[in-house]
Amino acid sequence: MPVKQKTSSNKVKGRKKAVVNPKAAGALKTAGKLKTAGSPKSAASKAPKAKPSLKAVVTDALADMKALEIKVLDVRGLTDIADYMVIASGTSDRHVRSVAQRVVERTKEAGFRPHGVEGQQDSDWVLIDLNEMIVHVMLPRVREFYGLEKLWDMTATKRAARA
Repeated sequence: MPVKQKTSSNKVKGRKKAVVNPKAAGALKTAGKLKTAGSPKSAASKAPKAKPSLKAVVTDALADMKALEIKVLDVRGLTDIADYMVIASGTSDRHVRSVAQRVVERTKEAGFRPHGVEGQQDSDWVLIDLNEMIVHVMLPRVREFYGLEKLWDMTATKRAARA
């Protein structure tokens, strides 16, 4: 609610002198103190926010769109094309397309630019290349048929046995 100021017609050399309500003056002084640059609140609000990791952005976007069976695979020792591979399922071709579109939108908002997106026309398998991460969003039947988890999921014991 705006503070009304009382004015009087006391003239000082031809000008009107404003008389301010003392309660309103106290409120204005405290409001002025909150806006000063040296206060701890303003310093904290100007601090730069930490940039979220690509992995967190992608998994949050998938969870927001209710993707099914989200699996993040660490493929750093297996290939040079990416550090992580994310595999998720959608319930229908429209859901797969929407999930993939949300992942692209969220990664762009977070400052990560996708190199490419493939498969949006048919939408039974959409692949998103995000440099260090490749995201596969598939229909369950396509996911089962190709079995990417079996191809890329190498636990430490399997890696040691392979070497």
